[in-house]
Amino acid sequence: MPKYLVIVESPAKEKTISKILGKDFKVKSSYGHIRDLPKSKLGIDIENNFEPTYTNMPKAKKVISDLKKEADKADVVYLATDFDREGEAIAWHLKEALKLSDSKISRITFHEITPEAILDSVKHPRSLDMGLVNSQQARRLLDRLVGYKLSPLLWKKIKIGLSAGRVQSVAVMLVCDREEEIKRFIPVEYWSIEAELAKTDKDALPFKAMLAAKGDVKFEKLSIKTKEEAEKILIDLKEAKYIVKSVETKQRRRSPYAPYTTSTLQQDASRRLGFSPSRTMAIAQKLYEGVHIGGSTEIGLITYMRTDSLNIAKSAQAEALKFIESSYGKEFLPKTARVYKTKSKNAQEAHEAIRPTSPKRIPSEIKQYLTPEEFKLYDLIWKRFTASQMTDAVYSIIIAEISAKDYIFRASGSSLIFDGFMKVYNIDDDEKETKLPPLTEQEILNLLQIIPQQHFTEPPPRYNEASLIKALEEHGIGRPSTYAPTIKTILDRLYVRLDTKKFIPTNLGIVVNDVLKNHFGNIVNVEFTANVEEKLDDIAEDKAKWQDVLKDFYTPFDKNLEDAEKNLQRQKIQPQMSSEICPNCGKPMVIRDSRSGQFLGCSGYPECKTTISLDKNGKKIDGPQETDMKCDKCTSPLLKKVGFRGKQYLICKNEECKATYNIDKNGNKVIKPAPEHTGIKCEKCGSEMLKRIGKRGPFLTCSAFPKCRNLQWIPKAPKEEAATKSKKMLKKKIQRK
Repeated sequence: MPKYLVIVESPAKEKTISKILGKDFKVKSSYGHIRDLPKSKLGIDIENNFEPTYTNMPKAKKVISDLKKEADKADVVYLATDFDREGEAIAWHLKEALKLSDSKISRITFHEITPEAILDSVKHPRSLDMGLVNSQQARRLLDRLVGYKLSPLLWKKIKIGLSAGRVQSVAVMLVCDREEEIKRFIPVEYWSIEAELAKTDKDALPFKAMLAAKGDVKFEKLSIKTKEEAEKILIDLKEAKYIVKSVETKQRRRSPYAPYTTSTLQQDASRRLGFSPSRTMAIAQKLYEGVHIGGSTEIGLITYMRTDSLNIAKSAQAEALKFIESSYGKEFLPKTARVYKTKSKNAQEAHEAIRPTSPKRIPSEIKQYLTPEEFKLYDLIWKRFTASQMTDAVYSIIIAEISAKDYIFRASGSSLIFDGFMKVYNIDDDEKETKLPPLTEQEILNLLQIIPQQHFTEPPPRYNEASLIKALEEHGIGRPSTYAPTIKTILDRLYVRLDTKKFIPTNLGIVVNDVLKNHFGNIVNVEFTANVEEKLDDIAEDKAKWQDVLKDFYTPFDKNLEDAEKNLQRQKIQPQMSSEICPNCGKPMVIRDSRSGQFLGCSGYPECKTTISLDKNGKKIDGPQETDMKCDKCTSPLLKKVGFRGKQYLICKNEECKATYNIDKNGNKVIKPAPEHTGIKCEKCGSEMLKRIGKRGPFLTCSAFPKCRNLQWIPKAPKEEAATKSKKMLKKKIQRK
């Protein structure tokens, strides 16, 4: 009988950690949170120093019962929940719900799910950190107070089903404020002047030089304000000789980026891979918890993915440097190991940055074991970390100044002379090489043409997912674990919508934001929210009491609530009118918002429920178009329709058939291969399991679907094994799961 019980949060970790620890340890999962504040009431006794009332979650009833039985049989219970404040709080809730004594529990934490990290954590257990627990508890109670006190006010004064929150409301405010900046922005005209020049050689290649100064006066971006001013300069330059005044050659070094934190990973994955923050975190969670790498081996590929620290373990750094030297050469090693310090004063330095658990697991060599999304994200993390430990890239920079009468033009060129970290990590925004011909001082150049160009200053850009996360982080709002759910919430509530990957506030979002700013401006603002995060950090470090932080927050908040109840009038959300007339009832149509964009809805709703889809440019999307393709099931014509987020698909014209098909890039229907018979019985109902092909690869699904929804993903096999993989091997994989 196992002597020790290890409780983790996720069932995905059970098998991996169990294999590492051996037969004396039983590893069980809590399946996340097991206790929380009650849903039916506030659950906070405000008059009794904000004492919370926690209840066991209904879904955790059986889990708690099973864990209690296992805990009673064990000599020691190791609480191995995640290495952050939320994980610490879950560990405390487990202790309370299972009624475990302090003498029986040990808290263990690890940055990565590898044999070395797990075994080391068991050798060095600690007690529960009540500072971290209280910090997370204070955050939960603050969010409950805002949610349960402020949301009903929004329901009464604006619309049923709305919500407010300390972080989400500030995120909406940032989007609304940016939209106001854009509306108020007045473009300013300015001009630039370039000279296209060439050496006097017959086959000389042209190059461009930008007007930079007149005498000792430098030209700034807005120095040339009008066309008239530009034309005056062109007149001055007539018959000017273009002579090389000076040529300066120097080197410029470019240092690598720091390894990823949660924020920078979400930003980069959004920019480069098109992943939403929530998708990024879901994939990273899988990479952290463990992936099958050959045979039955399952191992964590990255360290814990919720972190704001840039710290790197010495052992991991030493392994990375050794790998770099053996793979790329000694010249790619920096003179001293790189140490990165986070700019955030509230970063939890005890954590590590996000890195691969071993740099020896080169992405291309394990690609066959990963889904396409897992590979892309792992490749991004691996390259970023490996590059962060390499030497600088070195550029040769040439700057030439060219005189024309009393004007100075400047041309520059750059070339990469040593790639350094860019051998591994090279992205689109890296410096582009530009060539200049060899120039000498006092050399006379040919003028090919003068190019005056009109420009206008541009408003600040709308936030996208990456820049909004960056703004939240820079303002000290939220924590690594809150960015993804915050963005998901403001989209789900229809406070904002994404248009060409940019956030635009909806009419609803603008109304809610105005109400919160006007009546709760001292709470729903950047400075206050950032200050609360600092106080939560103080609680974690035992520098403040969580009850005092709640009291300081609630006193002005309660007064604002009381005033808003009396003074706030019922708000009306007026949809934008359009010039379209409803084809069914003849009433005007209005523009409404949805998660997937805007659409036209009849103003006679709910009597008339006619809607018309709009594309990303606000134009009507035509109705279903009949094609010359036929349905494979009933041979009826197929109609081309536009669905969610503008994606086109085919649907059978026969309403009783209901067959649908995806469309490839050439507009042809995509026919899914027929499912393969496997002879494997479903362990849930005994029916045959069928092999199908999905986006993530092959999987098994029960032939009794939809009555039985048993589904099993088939781990990818190495290419040399794929051809010989038998039904027997498939069956074993299913049984192991």
